Amino acid sequence: MELLAAEAAGRGMAVRAADDSSLVGPAYWYGGPVAGARLAGQLGFALLEPTDDWLAELSEEFTGRWVRAATVADAWALDRPTFVKPPRDKSFPADVHADGSRLSADLDPATPVLLSEVVTFAAEYRLFLLDGRIAAASRYAVFGRLDPRPLGTDLAARAIAAEITEFADRLVAEVGHTLPSAVVVDVGQLLDPYRPGHRWAVVEANMAWFSHAYAADPARVLDVVLRAAGPREHVQPRDLAFERH
Repeated sequence: MELLAAEAAGRGMAVRAADDSSLVGPAYWYGGPVAGARLAGQLGFALLEPTDDWLAELSEEFTGRWVRAATVADAWALDRPTFVKPPRDKSFPADVHADGSRLSADLDPATPVLLSEVVTFAAEYRLFLLDGRIAAASRYAVFGRLDPRPLGTDLAARAIAAEITEFADRLVAEVGHTLPSAVVVDVGQLLDPYRPGHRWAVVEANMAWFSHAYAADPARVLDVVLRAAGPREHVQPRDLAFERH
């Protein structure tokens, strides 16, 4: 957040905290969904986000595993190890549950969730997409542990960057119309126990205005954020269907 704030200030933009009583619109937003939804009407910004079932609607060519959209009630009925997560926000921790009895009983049974097969990602990368192209990217985890690193800093990293770009281009060519013009897509190297090496797969899609930049270029990340959470009158017609309400 501090890096993006510094970049915005360098562009001559005023940077204010959400609880600043002097806030007036039109404005842009970078922060959580609860405060964002509360301030969107007051400050005149539109929050673009992928749909809850976007990952579940992808073919296994891109997910590398079975994924389905469900509810907490469905998750409580699970009888095998399953990865359970909120579709977009962080209303409860994403985790592998041995069965449904391990998921909190305090959750609303109607809460949307994504259920997926348990897999191993060797490394995970965050892609900030703008108009279907990678505007900024960063590695953020290795075998589930936080380990941010810029892309393309050495020969091996440049080779990985080329693979990621090729995968992202195929994804956008097939399903780009199902995403906002400014969005985050996380991808990873999915280990296959039956084949040597790895394959690329989508981890999830996220709101650019609520996504950590990690080691990505803050200037390019900010370009995506400004499109994803800017004045409502600037929203492109194709993005109207992705506005948070």
